[in-house]
Amino acid sequence: MAPETPAQGPTPRYFTWDEVAQRSGREKERWLVIDRKVYNISEFVRRHPGGSRVISHYAGQDATDPFVAFHINKGLVRKYMNSLLIGELSPEQPSFEPTKNKELIHEFRELRATVERMGLMKANPVFFLLYLLHILLLDVAAWLTLWLFGTSLVPFLLCSVLLSIVQAQAGWLQHDFGHLSVFGTSKWNHLLHHFVIGHLKGAPASWWNHLHFQHHAKPNCFRKDPDINMHPFFFALGKVLSVELGKQKKKYMPYNHQHKYFFLIGPPALLPVYFQWYIFYFVIHRKKWVDLAWMITFYVRIFLTYVPLLGLKGFLGLVFMVRFLESNWFVWVTQMNHIPMHIDHDRNMDWVSTQLQATCNVHKSAFNDWFSGHLNFQIEHHLFPTMPRHNYHKVAPLVQSLCAKHGIKYQSKPLFSAFADIVQLKTV
Repeated sequence: MAPETPAQGPTPRYFTWDEVAQRSGREKERWLVIDRKVYNISEFVRRHPGGSRVISHYAGQDATDPFVAFHINKGLVRKYMNSLLIGELSPEQPSFEPTKNKELIHEFRELRATVERMGLMKANPVFFLLYLLHILLLDVAAWLTLWLFGTSLVPFLLCSVLLSIVQAQAGWLQHDFGHLSVFGTSKWNHLLHHFVIGHLKGAPASWWNHLHFQHHAKPNCFRKDPDINMHPFFFALGKVLSVELGKQKKKYMPYNHQHKYFFLIGPPALLPVYFQWYIFYFVIHRKKWVDLAWMITFYVRIFLTYVPLLGLKGFLGLVFMVRFLESNWFVWVTQMNHIPMHIDHDRNMDWVSTQLQATCNVHKSAFNDWFSGHLNFQIEHHLFPTMPRHNYHKVAPLVQSLCAKHGIKYQSKPLFSAFADIVQLKTV
């Protein structure tokens, strides 16, 4: 009898980088590559838990490093990816596109493996418990200020300042939960994210996810990073896009004065004027009813807490004052790490180069860490977005060594220098 021939599986389909690059979404079809495997995400984008746009930004490209960076349970995610698998790169094809630095990619992946072995991706629950506790205590102190000292101007202003601190610090804390950097499972991170951003701040978690993950996927990339979508209607950001705008001779705004009107329409107006109405439009338009329910609990709570003390007019004045102060705090901190950096169209660079050209740090100090929610370590946060923030300073020397070896500029500056660079770079 002839020996049995082992069953042969289906022959894998092979693709080239050129074929993948053509499926970038411009013709509706979208492919991407993870660990040399080619996936068709054309239909999946609408079901992607992180949002359709963030995964679409890597259509036609290698997405291995962002895949690793954004997911904490990669084994579970890969099971869902099997239905999207259509083939792999041909054996003669390199693992990366020619626009990417092969040696830098390999060494960064070794660095990540080292970071994981050091336990730097694991959170200290006591740190985040104490952080939440200090927010709740300040929230109570704000109410006690009015209850004990009355509603005259000085107690009113002190209450406003305390509530602004609560809102800003809750904003940094929800950022931690949103990035899945506190708990080892997505479920608990999502639950606490809803509580902090929804009940403590009155904003929707889905809205934050929709915008913020895009920013991390392609920071400072025109048409892919929503944080720079103010171009060209309000500001001409970055040297590349400013020149492009000048060549097109568009005159939407008096850009030669934008470093002056930034103080009027940027920090003071973003939260109380724009975000305040847009978040409700977002949840209603997209039918995010769970988010809306969490938001309502916030407004019911502060209404019942402060209307008996201040009356309706005083309550509305307090809410506006808090949002005004929080907005100034939020805008200066979030803009100082990115706006002074390189802004351009997506050039499909490797993960490290993409993040480093768009981010800079602010020097470490106890105040800077607290004031910015550790976003003064913006470089480390962008390279390792699921890393708990109390470990940023530990990985920073390793990142600096990697940058020095490959001639990549690692920028860190004093806090007020970072603030000044925001408006200096807004001049055309």
